[in-house]
Amino acid sequence: MLQIKSIIESLLFASKGPLNVEEIKKVIPDAEKEEIKAVLNELKNEFEKRNGGFVLHEVAGGFQFRTKPEHKEYIHRLFQPSPARLSKAALETLAIIAYRQPVMRSEIEHIRGVNAGNTIRLLLERKLVRILGRREIPGRPIVYATTQKFLEIFDLKSLKDLPTPKDIDDLQTASKPDDQSLPFKSESADPSTSENNS
Repeated sequence: MLQIKSIIESLLFASKGPLNVEEIKKVIPDAEKEEIKAVLNELKNEFEKRNGGFVLHEVAGGFQFRTKPEHKEYIHRLFQPSPARLSKAALETLAIIAYRQPVMRSEIEHIRGVNAGNTIRLLLERKLVRILGRREIPGRPIVYATTQKFLEIFDLKSLKDLPTPKDIDDLQTASKPDDQSLPFKSESADPSTSENNS
């Protein structure tokens, strides 16, 4: 158990993204899934009790070491990133895809009332959305869905954790941002997710 725990900790440290039980089992085939789950929970509790600079965070269906949110200001000072931003149009399109997936481009354009081709292309390039397949109707149009990276960037365990329309209304009532574009975390722009050199 101790050796498996050490191996899993190393894998989590070296991984660029969240690791789930299945991915860990592929690397440690002798370990049972229940044993891996137990080790992950044990490590999570250990890092929380330690109260150090980072925690083992459950995100996008897996686990990942992340710095504590309260240290974000200092990390940004160190790296001085220029955050990648998503325009209002991109955020609207992403929201439609997230809540309506699987969704066709024509459905997105019907809701937004404008051509969405360039915006969808941008979201595909940022790896926030993916092509899920084609709908079995005349013309076989492409359908889109969000990616694991979308969950990771927006700190969601799964799509069930998306805010409800009521949550969004409450947020809009509480504060209305002046800026029309909102910052979004990217691998290159936000060092608060751990990307360790191994």
